[in-house]
Amino acid sequence: MKLADLDVIVTAPPAPGWGGRYWILVKVTTDTGITGWGECYASAVGPEAMRAIITDVFARHMAGETPENIELMFRRAYSAGFTQRPDPTVMGAFSGLEIACWDILGKHRGRPVHA
Repeated sequence: MKLADLDVIVTAPPAPGWGGRYWILVKVTTDTGITGWGECYASAVGPEAMRAIITDVFARHMAGETPENIELMFRRAYSAGFTQRPDPTVMGAFSGLEIACWDILGKHRGRPVHA
């Protein structure tokens, strides 16, 4: 089972905007058809810039990996920058993608992932 496809959904709550100006959801699908959902946070960029960052993080560090390799994918994203330190925006993108991986693993094993 490998991570195969990503959809990034940007939506906004109705006025007065409780919960923020917009929400960014990710839908990750495996090559076996299992779908996982996550929510990313955007630190200092707009939603379309964040969509591009999420897509880049998935393509460079996660696509083709098994969802069980969360730590490996995290280390790749964590140290990918010039300074080998995490960027808050990249970590915001990774957070939702990680949640989607846990969702996939829970569905694959028939176990809940909620606390």
